[in-house]
Amino acid sequence: MRDKTQPNSAEPGDRLIRAGAIVFFVGAVATLVTVAPLLLHTTPFPTYMFGLSMLMGVGFLIAAAGVLRSVAAGRRQARAIQARTASR
Repeated sequence: MRDKTQPNSAEPGDRLIRAGAIVFFVGAVATLVTVAPLLLHTTPFPTYMFGLSMLMGVGFLIAAAGVLRSVAAGRRQARAIQARTASR
């Protein structure tokens, strides 16, 4: 029997995972930019750059929410299949 899911179809939570990865990498770049002057003994960046570094944690939380949403959708789908099989 052929699987009905297309190989490029978006699962629930995929967009959250992608958005979380983007936000995480923006935060990682901000962290590198913020730490570089401290290591090079130059003038540090303004305080808001340290705030941008917090985007790493925010991106991680967004991606984790996407993973949890994907897991929940998979469980619902498995329960639906199990219910259909049990009713036969």
